[in-house]
Amino acid sequence: MSHPKPTGDLGYPTEPHGRIPAFVGIAEEAAFWDTHDSADFLDESTPVNVSVGPELAGRLSVQLDPSDRERLMRRANAKGIGPSALARPWLEERLPEDAAGDPNTPQPH
Repeated sequence: MSHPKPTGDLGYPTEPHGRIPAFVGIAEEAAFWDTHDSADFLDESTPVNVSVGPELAGRLSVQLDPSDRERLMRRANAKGIGPSALARPWLEERLPEDAAGDPNTPQPH
């Protein structure tokens, strides 16, 4: 399975921060954090405020059993898209059908 690549400038190379070394790229930094616990560096960290924009706030996580997740991933990969991009139209197609039979769902006028 391939991992998505970052699309923005992540600020490499980085500067060292105390015991946290400088990194020339994401692979080097990932290798470092794979073998270190971030809790060991709290005294060298600075808290930041994080804002969640609408593009993240509107996300929904769905838990799938491993076999269903693998099937979804295989089908999405075969189409050259991500699993969310494959699942979204399926949900958009099915939700109106389910809502039509649900007396508690407001119907469009």
